[in-house]
Amino acid sequence: MDGAPQPSERWAGLQSVLCSASPLAHPDFEPSEETLQFIQDVCKILVIGAGGLGCELLKDLALMGFTNLHCIDMDTIDLSNLNRQFLFRTQDIGKFKAEVAASFINGRITGCHVTPHCCKIQDLGAEFYRQFHVIVCGLDSIIARRWINGMVLGLLRYDESGCLDRSSIIPLVDGGTEGFKGNARVIIPGLTACIDCSLDLYPPQVTYPLCTIASKPRLPEHCIEYVKVLQWPKEKPFGDAAIDGDNSDHILWVFAKAQERANEYGIQGVTYRLTQGVVKRIIPAVASTNAVIAGVCATEVFKIATSCSKPLQNYMVFNDTDGVYTYTFEAEKKDDCPACSSKPVTLTFHEDATLQDVYNYLCENQKFAMKSPSLTTVVGEKNKTLYMSTLASLEVATRPNLKKKLSDLGIVDGHEIVVADVTTPRSIAIIIKFTYNMDPD
Repeated sequence: MDGAPQPSERWAGLQSVLCSASPLAHPDFEPSEETLQFIQDVCKILVIGAGGLGCELLKDLALMGFTNLHCIDMDTIDLSNLNRQFLFRTQDIGKFKAEVAASFINGRITGCHVTPHCCKIQDLGAEFYRQFHVIVCGLDSIIARRWINGMVLGLLRYDESGCLDRSSIIPLVDGGTEGFKGNARVIIPGLTACIDCSLDLYPPQVTYPLCTIASKPRLPEHCIEYVKVLQWPKEKPFGDAAIDGDNSDHILWVFAKAQERANEYGIQGVTYRLTQGVVKRIIPAVASTNAVIAGVCATEVFKIATSCSKPLQNYMVFNDTDGVYTYTFEAEKKDDCPACSSKPVTLTFHEDATLQDVYNYLCENQKFAMKSPSLTTVVGEKNKTLYMSTLASLEVATRPNLKKKLSDLGIVDGHEIVVADVTTPRSIAIIIKFTYNMDPD
C-alpha cells in the first residue's frame, strides 16, 4: 500500500535504541546498527506454548523485529480458546495451535518466519534446544517448566577446572498467569536461581477433602472430583489408561458420570467446560493479564538478545485484582538445589526406613515435588533397579521393593541412589544417611 511504512521507517524506533548509549545498558552493549541486523537475520528464539501467553509472545516478538521464531505446542484449538487466543478463528477449531499460530504470524507480519512443532517438549532432544539464543515459555504446567529448566541446565558445559563455559548458556524467560495475577522471570542457567530453586513460589493446587467428595458433595466440582478420584480407577472405562484432560472421550465420560452424581444430590452447574477445568486444574484466564506478562517477557528477550539494557533481576509479580500492583525481587540460587547444584543431595532416614519412605519423601517434599520417581543404584559393582515407574512391566516387577527396608536392598550408610522423574530430563543423585536407635546405658 502507498501509505505503508518503508523498512527503514518501520525499524526507526528500534534503531534509535540500539544505536544510542545508555546508562541502563548492559556493560557488554556497544551501540551499533549491526545489532538490529543480528536479531533479524541471526537470532533464533524458541517460544514454548501457543496458548494465551504464546499467542501474545509470538505477536510481540515478531513486531519487535525477531524473524526466526520456533514454536512448540502439542495442543489443538478448542472453542473456549477463542475469547483470548486471538490468532485463532472458528474455522481453526480442532487444528494444532502451533501450526495455526505460525501460519497467522507468517502471513500477517512481513519477513517473519515461525516454524511450528506440534509435539511435546520431551519429544525433542538436546541438539534441537541447543540451536536457540533464548527460550521463552508461556506454559500452564509446572512439570513442563521444570523439564525445560532441566534441559537448559543439561546443555551447560564446564572446562576441566570446573569453570562454566558461558557460550553454552541459553537464557530462559518464563511467564505465567493465573486469573488477574501473573509473573515473569529471567533465568541465566548456572548463574541465577532456576525453576527448582523457587518451587515454593508456585501456588499449591486446589484439592478437595476426600470425605466431602465421597459423602457430602455440595459443589459441582465435588461431583467431578469424585468421578476423577474414585469412579475412574474403579470402573476403568478405558482400561488401565489414566485420565487425559486433552482426550475428549475421557472428559465426556467424566462429565456424564459427574452429571449423574450431581442430579442425585440436587447440585447444579456441572458443565463440560467445568469438567475439563477440574480435571486439568485449569484456572480461568484473563486476556489482559496475558498481554501484560507477554509484553514483559518479550521485552526481556529483546534486552537479553541485544544487551541494550540489563535484564530483570530476576522475578516480577503482577496483580491487577484491585488496582495494579507490581513488585520485583531477586530469587536466590540455592546451593543445594537438586536441579542446578552439582552436589548430590543428602537425605537422612531411620535405619528401618523402607524404599517407600524414600519414594514418598521425593514426592511430598517441596524441595523435590516429584511425580513418579524411578530409583536405581549400584550394589556390589552391579547396576540395580530399585523401582521403575515408567514401564508397566518393570513397575510390576519392582513394586515389591517399595515395602522392603533399604538395608535389605543393599543400601548402606552413605549409599548413592540415582533418581529420574518426568519433571526433569536429567537424573539427580541422592546420598542416603541413616540414623540409628542408641542402646540405653
